[in-house]
Amino acid sequence: MTERMTDRADLSARTDRKTGTADTGHPIRVMVVDDHPMWRDAVARDLEASGFDVVATAGDGPQAVRRAQATTPQVMVLDLNLPGMPGVQVCKELVGSHPGLRVLVLSASGEHADVLEAVKSGATGYLLKSASTQDLTDAVRRTAAGDPVFTPGLAGLVLGEYRRLASDPVPAASGEPGAPRLTDRETEVLRLVAKGLSYKQIAERLVISHRTVQNHVQNTLGKLQLHNRVELVRYAIERGLDDA
Repeated sequence: MTERMTDRADLSARTDRKTGTADTGHPIRVMVVDDHPMWRDAVARDLEASGFDVVATAGDGPQAVRRAQATTPQVMVLDLNLPGMPGVQVCKELVGSHPGLRVLVLSASGEHADVLEAVKSGATGYLLKSASTQDLTDAVRRTAAGDPVFTPGLAGLVLGEYRRLASDPVPAASGEPGAPRLTDRETEVLRLVAKGLSYKQIAERLVISHRTVQNHVQNTLGKLQLHNRVELVRYAIERGLDDA
């Protein structure tokens, strides 16, 4: 980690500064939460070197909640093992009260239980700390865009859990009595989300822009009164859209 994350000159030469820029042209606002000061500072420095705007850092759970509420980051890079409040509780509390916040877990643990608990708490992605700096910066950018990002091998685990959760009660489907109607395009996008495609892959498949895909997903979430992509995928799988 030290060699990978402290060679700043090499990083600047290899990393496109636009990596940290959102579609609006403004730097993506990021918060880094980890109880190890050296690791936390190294991650923050390298994200800043890649063009992100690191608006805050925190070393424990309660501090993370307070500072996130004060600085409103777009993406929180969050460790799970935190003093004062577990990372999953931080995630659940903040995502529940700030739907625009996206959480990328950056953890040393690859245990399936930790991954699934993080996703259930509202995390958009899960990356192991063994990832390279380039992998991290790309994951933060994709997380800000709403794409689910997982260390290779974990995505299949999460999709399998979606299928298991699909037996749980969810809001009524479009076409059922009293349910809101989805447009054909919204249904098509929902079907591809359920198959595990990223927003970029959906945009390429349907020959539309990434922004248009995001808009369709947000409209669908609003119509179905769902809160995040986890609930949306559960909804779609429960109705067999992933097999269509």
